[in-house]
Amino acid sequence: MASHGSPIPMISTPCGALAGVAEVPGDKSISHRALILGAMCVGETVVSGLLEGEDVLATAQAMRDFGAEVTRDDDGTWHVQGVGVGGFAEPAAVIDCGNAGTGVRLIMGAMATQPITACFTGDASLVSRPMGRVTDPLALFGARAMGRSGGRLPMVIEGARDPVPVSYEVPVPSAQVKSAVLLAGLNAPGQTVVIECEATRDHTERMLEGFGAEITVAEEDGKRVITLIGQPELCPQVIAVPRDPSSAAFPVCAALIVPGSDVFVPGIGLNPTRAGLFETLREMGADLTYENPREEGGEPVADLRARYSPDMRGIKVPPERAASMIDEYPILSVVAANATGQTVMRGVKELRVKESDRIEAMARGLRANGVEVETGEDWWIVTGCGAGGVAGGAEVETFLDHRIAMSFLCLGMAAQAPVRLDDGAPVATSFPIFEPLMAGLGADIQKDV
Repeated sequence: MASHGSPIPMISTPCGALAGVAEVPGDKSISHRALILGAMCVGETVVSGLLEGEDVLATAQAMRDFGAEVTRDDDGTWHVQGVGVGGFAEPAAVIDCGNAGTGVRLIMGAMATQPITACFTGDASLVSRPMGRVTDPLALFGARAMGRSGGRLPMVIEGARDPVPVSYEVPVPSAQVKSAVLLAGLNAPGQTVVIECEATRDHTERMLEGFGAEITVAEEDGKRVITLIGQPELCPQVIAVPRDPSSAAFPVCAALIVPGSDVFVPGIGLNPTRAGLFETLREMGADLTYENPREEGGEPVADLRARYSPDMRGIKVPPERAASMIDEYPILSVVAANATGQTVMRGVKELRVKESDRIEAMARGLRANGVEVETGEDWWIVTGCGAGGVAGGAEVETFLDHRIAMSFLCLGMAAQAPVRLDDGAPVATSFPIFEPLMAGLGADIQKDV
């Protein structure tokens, strides 16, 4: 599957029990950061387990365009020969980030305090997404952004020639914004400070510390204050990328709703800023267990086992949990559709500015398949049909969004009638082996030609 080119209609047919081992790809968030920070070291960073989806491959190419040497061995090990903090070269070509919202925002941050200019673009989904939430704080360092109306790509970023350190309070919970500011702060003198009212995924802070940056995190007046000392010499690392909890969500949730299923998902990163979905599922009554908990590369990891759970019930998801599971609400809504009662999700307005308006996209598709959904600006409520109660039978629009596509493919596995997608191609941006992996567990997903 590919995120560019002709649409690939797909159909997911109700299937028998899912069973087996689901070895999902490496964590996308950590993969992006490993490539970018590797490029900002002097020396060679070695990365195993890198997610080789289109989003991350676009970041790898961007690092080459900025002067780093990025190569892959036949065994899947990646090598990044960095150029040092402040050592990016001006790219000769436009930086095409494809569908990668994380990639483009982090790369903008990394180059924003260097005296170079770069032009960024992406696919039809990415060029529709606002970039002001990142370019506004980057302007405080002295960078300039010139893009389409509404702060959209294509966009030219002119890096600051004499960057100044910044203290910035993130107005909405966003790991992308926080990370862009911290990456920009690497090449600014003095202290760059980022203040969060709600904690978001902390991979950037963990990885910066691992690469040798001087970074501290403190709680002050109920807020999370991150302080970074600029212009360090980062030390190259050997990184083993844990498996992606956001990708694991799909085989896990499919197993919970398909009768008779028992699926084992090894080596999943369970960083507490990312594991909100699994906590929520267990509160709903899911038969989901953690096995062999351990730490790998500074990140907590465990194996997950998910079994069919016909007695799940809707709950009110705590709004403060949203930052730790923001990408998982689409697949959570599929589980909610197969539970009893209402699942209430609030504090989720961030979903409206993802690859698509994910609240609207999921609401439309669920309603078409017989599920009752209510929506508001930053909330939505799914009224469950009970185990096996989703009618299915409809075609849904995926809006070029990989998570919408995979969520509805999982819905079709447990519905009473097949679910069709207008386009399954975007899945390749984050989970290029989704189709064969799910087929290996027993799913029936086909190209709808």
